[in-house]
Amino acid sequence: MEKPKYQDLLDAGVHFGHQKKKWNPKMLPYIFMERKGIHIIDLHRTMDCMEEAANAMKQIARSGRKIMFVATKKQARIIVSEAARSVGMPFVTDRWLGGMMTNFATIRKSIKKMNNIDKMLGDANVSITKKERLTLTRERNKIEKVMGGIANLNRLPAAIFIVDITHEHLALAESRKLGLRTFAMVDTNSNPGLVDFPIPANDDASKSIKMVTEYMVAAIKEGLDERQKNKAEAAAK
Repeated sequence: MEKPKYQDLLDAGVHFGHQKKKWNPKMLPYIFMERKGIHIIDLHRTMDCMEEAANAMKQIARSGRKIMFVATKKQARIIVSEAARSVGMPFVTDRWLGGMMTNFATIRKSIKKMNNIDKMLGDANVSITKKERLTLTRERNKIEKVMGGIANLNRLPAAIFIVDITHEHLALAESRKLGLRTFAMVDTNSNPGLVDFPIPANDDASKSIKMVTEYMVAAIKEGLDERQKNKAEAAAK
């Protein structure tokens, strides 16, 4: 897991915050300066926070627990969904349904319904008309669009990684209510005190989102690899 260099973060625009008038005063410790009315994030703090968050994520992954990725902003969806898939972690990138975790039992029913539709559509012995098949397919796709990323999640995750806590305030609120470990990219307009592991960074630029997310995923992969190695060694003994 190679830590991004200062220049890498600079090139990705991780340091660009919001306009000064939109800032949250609680972000002051993470702000380096103001330039032309824009707050500039202290990348040294960003690097330290990224490393701390990555180490914590690695431990969670090594323990076999899940980390949910949440990013419904257009510029983050593909980046985050692909990153989460690469390490088998659940994700939400279409929209956050209220109660997605605090009412997890109901969400599981919808996922079960989607799986049942898949079985019906794939079973040649089930007799359904073209119209019924079309209706079922549309219903299945509707559920899959919102919940496809958590289809294999049988229990609540241990932690959540969020891109933009202001935009994803519902996801953050539910996570805090349930006592989940929270990780997030936090821009200058947000309150870092709401997150266990805040990462001060530009949460609007795709390059910035990609750099931070991929570093977190690399840490998760290391944790998963170590878990497999430990299992293999235990089996050998």
